[in-house]
Amino acid sequence: MQQTVVILLLAFSTVTQALDNGLMRIPPMGWLAWERFRCNTDCENDPKNCISEALFRDMADRLAEDGWRELGYVYVNIDDCWASKNRDAQGRLQPDPKRHYFDNDMPTSSSVSLTCLVVVKGFPSGIAKLARYVHDRGLKLGIYGDLGTYTCGGYPGTTLDKIETDAQTFAEWEVDMLKLDGCYSNSTDQEQGYPLMSRALNATGRPIGYSCSWPAYQGGLPPKINYTLLGEICNLWRNYGDIEDSWDSILSIVDWFTENQEILQPAAGPGRWNDPDMLVIGNFGLSMDQSRSQMALWAIMAAPLFMSNDLRTLNSGARAILQNKAVIAINQDPLGIQGKRLIKENNDIEVFWRPLSNKASALVFFSRRTDMPFRYLTSLKALNYTAGSYMVYDVFMEKPMPTLKDTTQFVVSINPSGVVMWFVCGVLCSTSCLPCVPLHNINIILNYADDTTVAGHLNNNTYLAYREENQSLAEWCSPNNLEEQMTNFGFLEI
Repeated sequence: MQQTVVILLLAFSTVTQALDNGLMRIPPMGWLAWERFRCNTDCENDPKNCISEALFRDMADRLAEDGWRELGYVYVNIDDCWASKNRDAQGRLQPDPKRHYFDNDMPTSSSVSLTCLVVVKGFPSGIAKLARYVHDRGLKLGIYGDLGTYTCGGYPGTTLDKIETDAQTFAEWEVDMLKLDGCYSNSTDQEQGYPLMSRALNATGRPIGYSCSWPAYQGGLPPKINYTLLGEICNLWRNYGDIEDSWDSILSIVDWFTENQEILQPAAGPGRWNDPDMLVIGNFGLSMDQSRSQMALWAIMAAPLFMSNDLRTLNSGARAILQNKAVIAINQDPLGIQGKRLIKENNDIEVFWRPLSNKASALVFFSRRTDMPFRYLTSLKALNYTAGSYMVYDVFMEKPMPTLKDTTQFVVSINPSGVVMWFVCGVLCSTSCLPCVPLHNINIILNYADDTTVAGHLNNNTYLAYREENQSLAEWCSPNNLEEQMTNFGFLEI
């Protein structure tokens, strides 16, 4: 039986109490509408891309049918511009049911002379029915609100007097996550409102993940932002401005997070995550190398992974990056420690590191260069690894590398604006026996088991096998035993 091992590295992580809803113990994953579809309500001229229940049903179908759900992408999140411009007679938020468009392609009978038909779009079925549609596919529905008089798009906000009403409405609709923005609010409203909403959501009795935008509206840093308090009331929070579909935007976010990592890194942990914003992989602004860089750096930062793209037309290269099981598993590591930048070289090479469960770790070699691939020379000892031998798995090449001693110098070739990402694990008893190599799992490729599960290299591939309860590690690691298990029981190839 597979078991998860959690190692508490208290020297590395400051402990704060997480929001008491038991949710999001690993970074949440899913799809979010905003960056790709914005506030497009023009269902007349752009029916397939306007903010409507049809769009969210389409994305739910893609998550459920194209392998995303099994990898952990389970949230389908509505962002701004879903609501009617007016609350209902009871003062509750309501979705806009009637966005119309004209469809000249609809068939007509010979007895009816029409040049076009009016088709109702928007959210005619309501949010509760959309939530059931999403839930029926094994997914979760997120919704958007704003702690102000209006949302950023000009729709009704959640003022302080409406917090309990809106929390109860979301619970009655069976929503699973709330993103609470901060447009058209002031610092006093935010100081009162974000904790009030946290309590109101908990009081509904429905588990609802809570994303707060509070830090992003107050500069993201102390003394205006108390990250200990945030960890007590929110599951995740936006620290910085909105991401754009551009490499410059990615760099600005990475810069801000790394420049302030000594403040931000201790605030993150299971149930409480810094959120550098959406994954824009598969849109229009990033190259493949830049897309791998965003994915790798977000994994190192233990960031929520919310794609904002069109899953209906996603190209194969973007899909391979977003569905890379090893990088997802590094992001989802149950230890939940956010990584940090170790080295910033004068030659525009940076090295990031994240500790993982079972004494494993992840490394990212990142190039800010724009000229040509750069050959970066270093050693694990230079990256603060202790003496010993290490198994290395190249995440994007998807293959194990030769075992490295800490003192062995090596070269990684990094493309301009690209990354090389490694999963690194200490070798326990020999160069062919690895105690914490990635294991196959339905949802996550890299879960970590107890020491009855180990892996080894045979024929240049990495395999998983189980050690008997009374079998010593030395006996298990023997080449003869590996061969016997391969022959008699079969291995799972990684």
